[in-house]
Amino acid sequence: MATNFRDRRHREERAHRLNREIMAPEVRLNGPDNEPLGIVPLQEALRMAGDLDVDLVEIAATATPPVCRLMDYGKFKYLEQKKAAEAKAKQTVIELKEVKFRPATDDGDYNIKLRNIRRFVADGNKVKVTLRFRGREITHQELGLALLDRVRNDLADSVVVEQFPRLEGRQMVMMLAPARKKSGGGAAKGASQAATAQAAS
Repeated sequence: MATNFRDRRHREERAHRLNREIMAPEVRLNGPDNEPLGIVPLQEALRMAGDLDVDLVEIAATATPPVCRLMDYGKFKYLEQKKAAEAKAKQTVIELKEVKFRPATDDGDYNIKLRNIRRFVADGNKVKVTLRFRGREITHQELGLALLDRVRNDLADSVVVEQFPRLEGRQMVMMLAPARKKSGGGAAKGASQAATAQAAS
């Protein structure tokens, strides 16, 4: 009883039916190298799987007749899992980093924060730049706006502004993202056009 339940659970976890789980009287069969072998009775396909010491795997259950392939299912699942793990490892996870300023941030502190933003965007992350007003500073929002404009201008070569400075309560927020790399050909073409225009004038 427990064995039957375990077998059923394993079958439910699999994406494909194997061997004697296949119910169709005949199948469209592909060989181990995915070469078409034509439509054959299920019993004949099972016999061929046994002769080759591989599994009969139902690839397309909704086709008429269902498409099956002769393959080592354990090896196939291993390669599928390996491929999925490699794809997951290649995925870039974009994080949202936050860098905080004050309207009266001094130059030393400003340069450190600017370096941090450059590092974050170089790693492919987005940056939330927050400028916090304290007390009566809120009455001088133009100072905060000027500082965020300075940040934007100093980073113009490496960021794009996703959200321009906006007041949220007692803080001003600006969202930055990594700039898309320009192709070298476009830059060279632009320089060439500029040189031609200059020569013409």
